[in-house]
Amino acid sequence: MDKLKRFIDCLVPTDSCFLQCSYCFVEQIHKFSNKIVRFKHSSSFIRQALSIKRLGGVCLINMCSAGETLLSSGLIDIVRALLEEGHYVVIVTSGVLTERLKKYAQLERGLLRRLMIKFSFHYMQLKERNLLDTFFSNFILLREAGCSCGLELVPHDELIPYIDEVKKICLERAGALCHLTVARDITKREIAHLSRYSFDEYKRIWSVFDSKLFDFLTTIFYKKRREFCYAGDWTGLLNLDTGDLLQCYGGKALGNIFTNINDPINFSPIGYNCKMPHCFNGKAFLTLGTIPGLDTPSFDKMRDREDSIYGSWLKPEMKSFMRQRLKDNNTQRGFWGKLAARFSV
Repeated sequence: MDKLKRFIDCLVPTDSCFLQCSYCFVEQIHKFSNKIVRFKHSSSFIRQALSIKRLGGVCLINMCSAGETLLSSGLIDIVRALLEEGHYVVIVTSGVLTERLKKYAQLERGLLRRLMIKFSFHYMQLKERNLLDTFFSNFILLREAGCSCGLELVPHDELIPYIDEVKKICLERAGALCHLTVARDITKREIAHLSRYSFDEYKRIWSVFDSKLFDFLTTIFYKKRREFCYAGDWTGLLNLDTGDLLQCYGGKALGNIFTNINDPINFSPIGYNCKMPHCFNGKAFLTLGTIPGLDTPSFDKMRDREDSIYGSWLKPEMKSFMRQRLKDNNTQRGFWGKLAARFSV
């Protein structure tokens, strides 16, 4: 079994989307610029920059953009190169770009076993544009191709009258209910939940989806993390176009890893210096174990479901990889190492 060394969260800097949901964080702060990235570097260059040797081992690499990730046509070549290198890759998409998704479905089976497509389920927008059939057909396309898949919905107030509709179509077309995340209001300093309801009422309303992802996120959403965190050492936040690497959201810059791809990467933990009000993406960072002493479910539990059509959403290789904890394959710091990280800001 491959050992999980690091989690690299990659920003694909495409700022364009045809759905433009009201709860989207891009819509909250500015309008889409309709920029679609044309990658400056070749897929072979990026593979070398993110080689297993340079990163210290096999990594879980997440691909997401501020808009629709798959609008970047060059991404397929980068994903293939990283899979061929031996990494595991997750791609976030709205699930309606059929011709792009077909290219991923046509990857070799051996590569598909280490790929997951996470379908963001924007029910009202898909329904208004008559795209629900397209969305679920593409979900089944990737499932049948041998790829791990998932459905994830942002629970927002406008959707509350349609909860029963959403549950029904998920069960009929995907064989299981979708997972839920938490809608975020990033215009507020505390990054609050985006709803007119109190947080307790918000949790009660959406608990009917029985989503382990939602359940976990609601336990950490308003909790400031003060423990020693290895984000920046065991993880990184990478701009896939420029090569700029950050420790995490709000973390310090670790340098540009594309400047000289033969140089070692200067990984450095955030430690006790987290500036965020809470770990809103703890569904990945915390469940993968960036805070070793924190008791959390494993990351595969945040992504998997058993459906009545094909069984587990996660293929065995992906499930086993996502179940691991970063602490098991990395060295933890002692007292003096943690103290040094505290003053390295």
